Amino acid sequence: MIEYVQGTVAHKTPTTVVIDVHGIGYEIFISVNTSTALEEGRDYKLLIHEVLREDTHDLYGFATEEERSLFRLLITVKGIGPSSARTMLSSYAPSDLARYIAEENGTALRTVKGVGARTAERIIVELKDKITEVLHPTAGAETGGSTDTVPHTEQYEEAEKAFVALGYTPAQARAVVAKLVKQDPDMSVNDMVRTGLRML
Repeated sequence: MIEYVQGTVAHKTPTTVVIDVHGIGYEIFISVNTSTALEEGRDYKLLIHEVLREDTHDLYGFATEEERSLFRLLITVKGIGPSSARTMLSSYAPSDLARYIAEENGTALRTVKGVGARTAERIIVELKDKITEVLHPTAGAETGGSTDTVPHTEQYEEAEKAFVALGYTPAQARAVVAKLVKQDPDMSVNDMVRTGLRML
């Protein structure tokens, strides 16, 4: 089992990062929250959860133990796979998501793509008594803050790609990005994705 990957961020998007470890690039799936904590060209240690199947070997990376613990709890719930758990963690900060579960706030959970009333109820029933362990943040990757300096057109395309990677159609992605651009043309890619997930 891989516990963590430590190296230089060679490339990142709101949903993936490539970590260069002594010349080997590891593609790792991440949430918007973790993406915000990373900067290209800097060194980080990402905590890892491996997903092994017959046809794939995926790595999911997390900036904090709090986020990884919550991810691991979420995927124990029937109907919540790694992709859905990542979308939930991209929609809300880990502490907020954990609090919604602890407070049995099904309305907040249902705003996440793919989480209906039954799934939200299942998450609450199965996790509300286990969630206290992730209500308090712990240290993980070095935080560096995101500074998006790409041109607007590239920035908007990056946001659209992130929505598609999270399961939305290209048409849905373009529509929500267009709305966000009207609201704030200078919104960062990560803020676009986080805000847009609540609108879709």
